[in-house]
Amino acid sequence: MAMSAVARETVFALRRQIAKIEGTLPERLQAPAPGAIPGKVRRGFPSGIAEKQIPADITGSDRTLVRRGLAVASADAFLRTGIERFDTALGGGLPRAALSEIHGLETRDAGAVAGFAFSLVSLVLKEKQGLPILWVGTAEIFHEAGLPYARGLHALFGIEPEQLLFSEAPKLLDALWIAEEAARMTAFAAVILEIRGSPRLLDLTATRRLHARAQNAGRPVLLLRQAGEADPTAAPVRLIVSAAPAVSRETVAGPLAGSIGRPAFKVDIGKSRTALPGQFTLEWNPNEHAFAERTENPVAVVPASQRGADPAPASGAVLAFPALAAPASGDQPSRQQHPAHRSPRRAG
Repeated sequence: MAMSAVARETVFALRRQIAKIEGTLPERLQAPAPGAIPGKVRRGFPSGIAEKQIPADITGSDRTLVRRGLAVASADAFLRTGIERFDTALGGGLPRAALSEIHGLETRDAGAVAGFAFSLVSLVLKEKQGLPILWVGTAEIFHEAGLPYARGLHALFGIEPEQLLFSEAPKLLDALWIAEEAARMTAFAAVILEIRGSPRLLDLTATRRLHARAQNAGRPVLLLRQAGEADPTAAPVRLIVSAAPAVSRETVAGPLAGSIGRPAFKVDIGKSRTALPGQFTLEWNPNEHAFAERTENPVAVVPASQRGADPAPASGAVLAFPALAAPASGDQPSRQQHPAHRSPRRAG
């Protein structure tokens, strides 16, 4: 059911208020149309925003105007996934020079979250070839979720093992310091910070520093959060990622029965300054290193039985317990036992 105009306006009003409280990047505003008066913001902006000067050469429709400071970003400021519907929902794609949060609701989603992060890094490396990636985490997260498989990095994402550097910190405070120092460097193609749970150290102040340094360096910083609450952060975009069922492998003759195809991710837009929440199922093509959207909702693929047809006969009537005759007089519970049978069971 389509959202009514009143409901949409209510959602945007709430998001503006949240952006004001968090002090993070606000929602996009429409850029001045060609032919508008140069140097002035055209009408239609939300109330409370005074007119400010804008460079006269910013008139193209491919520009993005952001409310805070009225900053202007071109279309190449976004990392496009190649899925038009997903990129449009994000307002152009993921910001290239910003902090982006990828959230796994449970620890078992750590593999899917890491795979989705590697997919994004693979897209970044197409433009910044030769630069390494730094993965920062605590000993707890690496012991719980494990480390990536080197041969899988190359086969699935085209990432050479020597391009991926790990920094295992003993404490979260040390991991945050390493990530902040690395985020200001242009020697890395991307910086990944992985944490577990909802630590108090990862507050708005810490994420603002990460976001600001990513902007200054012009590099993406990916914050991977495993099994934590959706706490407020300075990241303009929060994606909730989990594993999606794989479909059968495609061949020239059609789908191969009993096979397992490409890895797939279920991606929910949990927070965005430019879009309403939405859900997408994205497949990763390891040969072309590109995403593809899957619109259907298949069931999980299970290999076929090696013995052919299922030999089990059809089930008939099944009784949990056989019918019992009336108990003998000697089997009746004593009077002292009756209150325990009639009274409710107490916990603790």
